[in-house]
Amino acid sequence: MARKQQARGRVLVVEDEPYVRASLVEMLRMRGFEVSESGGVSEAVSVAARSPLDVVLSDFKLQDGDGLDVVNRIKAVSADLPVLILTGHGTVASAVACLKAGARDFVLKPADPDAVELALARAIEARLLEREVRYLRVTAAAEAPAPVGHSASWKRVLEMVAAAAPTDSTVLLTGESGTGKELLGRRLHALSTRSSGPFVRVNCAAIPLEIWESEFFGHRKGSFTGAGSDREGRFQLAHRGTLLLDEVGAMPLAGQAKLLRALQEGEFERVGDDQPTRVDVRVVAATNSDLEADIKAGRFRADLFFRLNVVRIDVPPLRERPEDVGLLADGFAAEIAARLGRPAPPSPRPETLARLRAYSWPGNVRELRNVVERALILDPIRGLDALDLLPAGAADVEDDSDGVVSTEPRDLNLRTALNKLERELILEAHRRSRGVRKDASQLLGIDPRNLGYYLKKHDLDAEV
Repeated sequence: MARKQQARGRVLVVEDEPYVRASLVEMLRMRGFEVSESGGVSEAVSVAARSPLDVVLSDFKLQDGDGLDVVNRIKAVSADLPVLILTGHGTVASAVACLKAGARDFVLKPADPDAVELALARAIEARLLEREVRYLRVTAAAEAPAPVGHSASWKRVLEMVAAAAPTDSTVLLTGESGTGKELLGRRLHALSTRSSGPFVRVNCAAIPLEIWESEFFGHRKGSFTGAGSDREGRFQLAHRGTLLLDEVGAMPLAGQAKLLRALQEGEFERVGDDQPTRVDVRVVAATNSDLEADIKAGRFRADLFFRLNVVRIDVPPLRERPEDVGLLADGFAAEIAARLGRPAPPSPRPETLARLRAYSWPGNVRELRNVVERALILDPIRGLDALDLLPAGAADVEDDSDGVVSTEPRDLNLRTALNKLERELILEAHRRSRGVRKDASQLLGIDPRNLGYYLKKHDLDAEV
């Protein structure tokens, strides 16, 4: 018995004239397509919502709407389902409007059967290729090495990232500076359906208020002194991708109000524009601030916080995941050695690793990377075992007479001991840098802007 040939694709024909619809259906079935039919917009949306389809072929003029209605409502239930519009010469401009709304193509009437067949075949093939590309990108991202760490707290973070990534929900990453929030933001993008789109990072603390609106939303040429050309803002650059708002807690209040409107309405007005610009952007925000405390102090808008705080991921500091220190140090060493054109150094000795794990790492993962790089550059022979190049305080762990590593903390309260160690390290950095705060920040492996936080925390403003 002859084997039944597989259909070339599943087509929904939308046409309100019964005899025209019947003719199209018969022609397409004869050419190997599996065909469903609909007499109007509402029925077509219902069919698309419940039936697996490959393409929609719709007349432009229908009794309960037009081709633009078909495109908009079909896209609402199946965003990647291609729509082709049948149109007469007198409605080409309207068909072009459908293309701008997301239609795949249009075919002029009277429709030549071969032209219809070719347009449908191309639309189906293009959709299959787009799906394959998305699958390969997401698969490649999922198989790429994850941010390093095997501690339970870090695994929980990665699980939350994996769960949130496929959605378009706003994510708020909280944690101290240097914990890897930007890296996690990039992973959220890589594992999302937007991975083929742009990933745009903006440091909210680095943009002065007077140019804030132009930086975020762009401007028109001549809209203010110095605007010599049109400029796209960060939101436009991130269209159909991900926008990472780093240090969002440092954003000025005036900017927060404008950001809130853009997030709520999906549109904004460029400086010098009369009409709003719409964008499709997934927002990830990161902060090392306590936003709830900032709200109480009047520094951050509560409504913006609730808009950002949809999926909250608290990133633990490195001192709370000491079991990851060795893994991270080895990874940084291999990366830096490759950049320097050297072979990867051996893993640190047990006593060195104990010292690294006992250190509080006020600069977190970023500080660890700086320490590894400094050791490999200044002492390539000993590498990670160059203890005199490790941070002050990391050498407080000593071997006892039996060769067993012991910390012997004076105070067994971990929080008290860590606070004391932080204070001592800040004072030591101040001494070595001769009071130059920028140099002290470099010694501590932290951002200079964060040094003020630690000075206030330990009541050292007057001393340092």
